[in-house]
Amino acid sequence: MPPELASAGAEAHFRALESLYACAPINRFFESTLEIPEAGVARIRFTIDERHYHAGGAAHGTSYFKMLDDAAFYAANSLVTDRFLLTTAFNLLLTRPLKAGPVIAEGRWISGKRRVFVADARLIDAEGEEAARGTGTFMRSRIALAGLPGYRVSPRPLP
Repeated sequence: MPPELASAGAEAHFRALESLYACAPINRFFESTLEIPEAGVARIRFTIDERHYHAGGAAHGTSYFKMLDDAAFYAANSLVTDRFLLTTAFNLLLTRPLKAGPVIAEGRWISGKRRVFVADARLIDAEGEEAARGTGTFMRSRIALAGLPGYRVSPRPLP
């Protein structure tokens, strides 16, 4: 396949994954946007506010986990065009409390291209400081991406 067609197919896959993310019901609770700029890389932009706080006045760990897991997951799934991946393990390191403001979750694929994938992610707060990082393992499921509501691959225009 010519590189320009492979690239167009990859771009369509990335946009379809972004659409899938936007349609996920959980994101009604965690307003956020996903961007996949290239294979193996994912960024999620979100804002922490007091709705995400625990009793101590900072973001609850569920916010950390959700965004780190999603960023690493989509970085890995950007390399898989036929199947939905599943998280099989995820380790977190919380290094700094998140307060109200914008946050970016950056995910990167590390290894694996067949059945099991490893990816990591980090949270960057409004000051540009790392607030957390995590590493996950993800495996191919039996769930076809094409059958999922929200995964929409736009047809390529004819030459």
